Amino acid sequence: MSQANPSSLPGQTLPDVIDLLVGIEPGDRLDTIRRHRLQARTHAQESYRALFAPTAPAPGAVTLAERLAVAAFVAGLHQQPDAAAFYAAALVAQDAGAGLAQAIAAEVSRGAAQGPYGHYPAGPLSRENTDGLAYAVGEAQRAVLGARLSAGLAHAHLLTFRPRDASPEALQALLDAGWSATDIVILSQLVAFLSFQIRVVVGLRTLAAHPAPHTPLSPRTAEAQP
Repeated sequence: MSQANPSSLPGQTLPDVIDLLVGIEPGDRLDTIRRHRLQARTHAQESYRALFAPTAPAPGAVTLAERLAVAAFVAGLHQQPDAAAFYAAALVAQDAGAGLAQAIAAEVSRGAAQGPYGHYPAGPLSRENTDGLAYAVGEAQRAVLGARLSAGLAHAHLLTFRPRDASPEALQALLDAGWSATDIVILSQLVAFLSFQIRVVVGLRTLAAHPAPHTPLSPRTAEAQP
């Protein structure tokens, strides 16, 4: 697999990020497969650019450093080190502040869990309730990340592992930390997009590792070919 160039800034011209993370080269088998779903491929890249290189004036007040920090955190929670390294290196390239990428890496380790888990409202689904980590940023990293980003990471963890516990109180915690309603929508879009992007990367890597066997044509089928 070819290595992504995470030092490139998200706003610069760069290849399709999913291709980059998977190691897809022009003309190879996976490139051909993705070309058959060109609209999906284009929309995935456009979603990436909308979140990490939005056209000015961009809505909300979520900075690029915050977006990259959340992305590195969520990719790490999904146990995708290449994607986490891609976003973390882009975060460093933004001159986001000493220790920020390291703080994110430390919080990935603290926030590691297996999900989904959480509790449903009282009713038939309550029998599926599962306890799990109620994550909050550690005090050492909170001094680096600040109250706003710390709240953002806590919410990203909630959406990743225990979305069933989403509540007005969880949203209020973001508002109290300085996230506007528009910012909260962007934060939620980031978490959802990273989950989608990583699933596509994992699926394509699986295809790469297990190519479909070639099935020879039977004589009758071969005769029918033009």
